[in-house]
Amino acid sequence: MEEKIVSMENIIKEFSGVRVLDNVNFNIYKGKIMALVGENGAGKSTLMKILTGVYLRTSGKVLFDGEPVDFNTTKESQDKGIAFIHQELNLVRDLSIGENIFLGREPVGPGGKIKWRKLFDDSREWLTKLGLDEDPRELVKNISVGKQQMIEIAKALSLDAQVIIMDEPTGALTMSETERLFEVVKELREAGHSIVYISHRLNEIFEICDHVTVLRDGTLVGEEPIEKLDEDRIIEMMVGRKLSEQYPRVDTEIGEVVLEVKGLTNRFVENVSFQLRKGEILGVAGLVGAGRTELARTIYGVYQPESGEILVNGSPVSIKSPKDALKNGIAYLSEDRKENGIVLGMDLVENVTLASLGNYVGKIGNIDKSKERESTDRYIKSMSIKAAGRNQLLQFLSGGNQQKVALAKNLDTNPGILLLDEPTRGVDVGAKKEIYELINKYKQEGMSILMVSSEIPEILGISDRVMIMHEGRVSGTIDIAEADQEKIMTYAVGKEVS
Repeated sequence: MEEKIVSMENIIKEFSGVRVLDNVNFNIYKGKIMALVGENGAGKSTLMKILTGVYLRTSGKVLFDGEPVDFNTTKESQDKGIAFIHQELNLVRDLSIGENIFLGREPVGPGGKIKWRKLFDDSREWLTKLGLDEDPRELVKNISVGKQQMIEIAKALSLDAQVIIMDEPTGALTMSETERLFEVVKELREAGHSIVYISHRLNEIFEICDHVTVLRDGTLVGEEPIEKLDEDRIIEMMVGRKLSEQYPRVDTEIGEVVLEVKGLTNRFVENVSFQLRKGEILGVAGLVGAGRTELARTIYGVYQPESGEILVNGSPVSIKSPKDALKNGIAYLSEDRKENGIVLGMDLVENVTLASLGNYVGKIGNIDKSKERESTDRYIKSMSIKAAGRNQLLQFLSGGNQQKVALAKNLDTNPGILLLDEPTRGVDVGAKKEIYELINKYKQEGMSILMVSSEIPEILGISDRVMIMHEGRVSGTIDIAEADQEKIMTYAVGKEVS
């Protein structure tokens, strides 16, 4: 029988009388990788925050190496040997990589003076272990989001923790970074460390995990060895029903050219040209760093082109800011909803109408609150947004519902062209399908959609054509009938498809 290093028994957690975890049992085994899965809002993060001292449990008990423990702070759990790599980056951008890795644990000499050489030398060892050649003196703000995620991992590994919790660790990583991460995770397992792996990417779970625990609506659905499960069974356990089709493709009649980009060039992209038609979804694929997000943000006016032109409905347009883009019927859903998409401290009404407040100004210059509420209620209903009401703060919504609100905010500007950047990142399989159905709905109504995604199955699942980028250039465009994963990856690495 496998030895448990952590056993959480009959865990109950309530917030203001609302039960979010109901008698949940969760085990972590020595030298094993435990997948913890469930839809957004299932209770995964809450359970891990109880384990690591962020939240206090309402009732139940936690055993570490067979002994009862009560962690009142994250430091107490770290001192016991538990590290938590959060989905949201917790780095100080204006400090160096090395300072972030050893933040609060800096090596000191006599008189409390920091031993900088040791700090940077030790940091370099952890970076090398993760396959990074960055200078540990480099400021975090100067490296990519993917590499920032690897710094978070280096930070956790430097604690020499017995238990390492990884919450969506590959969300911002390239394929090569992900492969290196998996190698490190397997090495940690071989060395006797225990890993909790939280991910919506089921293929990753089957690649590296030994056991799977599934939560649904704050309750335990089951724990099984990975060899007893397949992807369909895990999805059924997560959502409580079978998903007949993960990618609900809708074929529509493609209309005239709505958006045309000719020779667009700046420091991010080079000589990019393409057309987007009415009622079409153009998927944009490529590796991290290929220029996909930068292309979308240039079209939206965040970045300025040095040459080239953008035409909307056949007429050249000047887009020098997002305000100009919105005036020309172009909306943009950011890949980072919490940084550029929504305001967590504001409620649904304030978020939904944030980009379109001009449409709610009355005759005497005041905001028509009633009209705002009507619009928000319409989106809550049509998009099946799960919230206590229109006045609920977004910080209390699940990731999938936050993403729906971010999408509603863009749709409320009445765009003809919608730029979607990683529209389902960090969203569970059930909410993903709901978002795909919403995208298809607006496609059927004639909206033109450019969708950037790192998930090739998603690109293949709902796009009409696929445009692939490599190092800032378009390396290939394929009709969906001809597209497959191999062709996309061939173009993504800059090679010609034979």
